[in-house]
Amino acid sequence: MQSSTETPPPIDPPPALSHVDSWIFDLDNTLYPASCNLFAQIDVRMRQFISEALHLGLDEAFTLQKRYYHEYGTTLRGLMLSHGIEPGVFLAYVHDIDYSPLPTASLLDSALERLAGRKIVFTNGSERHAESVLAKLGLTRHFDAIFDIQAADYIPKPNAESYRRMALHCGIDPKRSAMFEDIARNLAPAAAVGMTTVWVHEEGHTRWSGAPGDDLSHIHHVTDDLAGWLSGVAKARTTGTASLP
Repeated sequence: MQSSTETPPPIDPPPALSHVDSWIFDLDNTLYPASCNLFAQIDVRMRQFISEALHLGLDEAFTLQKRYYHEYGTTLRGLMLSHGIEPGVFLAYVHDIDYSPLPTASLLDSALERLAGRKIVFTNGSERHAESVLAKLGLTRHFDAIFDIQAADYIPKPNAESYRRMALHCGIDPKRSAMFEDIARNLAPAAAVGMTTVWVHEEGHTRWSGAPGDDLSHIHHVTDDLAGWLSGVAKARTTGTASLP
């Protein structure tokens, strides 16, 4: 699926993806709806941490936070390289949040149950945060591994090295893998190594993290309903026909 504008590619019906035996999922705003706004809490905590650690006003801290995100892939990476911030301290602080906005993901639980193959969380966050999210969603039992920012040696997505390390660490064949992400640019390195890519798009909430005219040919499929789309994939793999439930 290709597009040369900032308009999202159209939602498409789920294919069988019969070649896929490893399912790689981003965590935040992918396994749960972006409209839960959980990341807003993390955003505030990052701003507070920077303000306190670097003795900046909150507005200055916010500006620095966003600049480092765009320049380094994560705010943490910029803080580590530019200020020597200890990553464990930062991650513990910013992930000290209220997880109650997350719903129990019963439909996604059923879809993952029907989907044969390994399931892996690949996140720029911490393992502890991922475990908390999966537990609240009721999805812990489905996942064989969590590859977090520490396992990546703090090299974040979309740096290609992070994807290489994830594949090696988890023992997956990228050409037999599918990756799901809410940020379009994070799918480009996945496509480059042969993964099937699925952009999880929630209208009004999901970010392109790109610019008008960007090449979006690295996005193979788009869905605004992850649970329904995966259920359709599972059905297609079983019956040879694809349709949303």
